Order: sequence, then structure tokens, then C-alpha cells
Amino acid sequence: MYRVSTIHRFFFLLLAAVAVGATQAAPKGIDEQATAALNKLYVEAPATKALGEKAKAVIVFPEIFKAALLVGGQGGNGAMFQDGRIVGHYNIGGAAIGLEGGAQTYSYALFLMTDEALASLKSSKGFEIGVEPNIVVVNAGAGANVSTTTAQRDVYAYVFDTHGLMGGVSLQGLKITKLSK
Repeated sequence: MYRVSTIHRFFFLLLAAVAVGATQAAPKGIDEQATAALNKLYVEAPATKALGEKAKAVIVFPEIFKAALLVGGQGGNGAMFQDGRIVGHYNIGGAAIGLEGGAQTYSYALFLMTDEALASLKSSKGFEIGVEPNIVVVNAGAGANVSTTTAQRDVYAYVFDTHGLMGGVSLQGLKITKLSK
């Protein structure tokens, strides 16, 4: 008979926390953390600043926690910027299954480049990364390769400020949902 280990309990609790996080209000300090993370991205990948100026909105998740051991989850909270000011708060969460193990934190920024992308986020009950069309995920170190003249997609997603170790291959999905006030 299979017994649930302490490690597996941790991951099941993490998945539950990710699911519950989608219904919570924005945590205190998230505005300052999101602003600091966006400024850090602009310094590390200068081309993203021009992209941000052209974007209809930018959503920044300053710290996403991810952990997995065959089954895992990830989640965090962030803020949406429009015209340089914060206009909303969002949660990102998801589950993963596969040959993956480890734990890490990272920051994530989504540049919504079109009115259609922004409308899709606002009108849906959750924006699913990997399901929505025309999303390009870019490592911040490669960000210099995308400029306002080469940007042709609806959404650019940047992963940056990664800490920890995660390895393997998994099938995963991320969903972004608006937090209540």
C-alpha cells in the first residue's frame, strides 16, 4: 500500500495554496514589489522598457514560487500597469505533472501589446498561458532580441530574476485571474 510522504504532502499543500490564492485579495506591499521588479527588468533587459512603453498593459508578478517532485505547482500575485500606474491585481497559478523536480522562485512580466490581448484578459475568467494565441515567452537575457520594430505578437512574457533549481520535463499550465479588491 502506498503511503503519502512528507514531500508529497508539501506539494499537495502547495497546489491547494495556489488554488486558494486565486480567490484572495491583493496582498499588502504587492504594488511596491511589482514596481521594483519591473524596474529591475528594464535595467537587465533595456529593450523591454521600449516594449513597455508601446504595450497596452504590463502585468508583473514579482515573485512566483514553483516546486515539483513529479507533481508540482506554482503561484504568485502581481499588479497590472497601464500608462505607468497600477490599475489592477492578479494571481497566477498552475499545476505541473511529469518528470520534474526542484524548487525555485522567479519574476514574470507579461506585455500585452494589443487591444485584443487586453480585452481577452479582462473579459475571460482567466487568461491561460499556453492556450491563448500569439504568446511568446522570452528569457530576460534574450530580451535584447525583441524590439518595438520586431514585436509582432499579442503578448510577450519575460521570465527573470530566477533563484533555485528546477529540472526535468513536465506538462504544465498557468492561469492568470483578477484578484478582488
